[in-house]
Amino acid sequence: MKKEELARLQSYLRKTFGATSLEIRPQPKKDDMAEVFINGEFVATLYREVEEGETSYQFQMAILDMDLEGV
Repeated sequence: MKKEELARLQSYLRKTFGATSLEIRPQPKKDDMAEVFINGEFVATLYREVEEGETSYQFQMAILDMDLEGV
């Protein structure tokens, strides 16, 4: 993904989640994928999909049982 694209996505996700520390980092080996971090901790992957000329983004976040302990 390009720098401008990542910046727009980061701004959108920061606003949507109210997380000013959210950061999107490009995945160096994949052009259609980035990683999402909050407070420096990896939380999700972000994929760009282009189908029939339309671009969409898939935000994928896994939550493990052990992450829920003590909540």
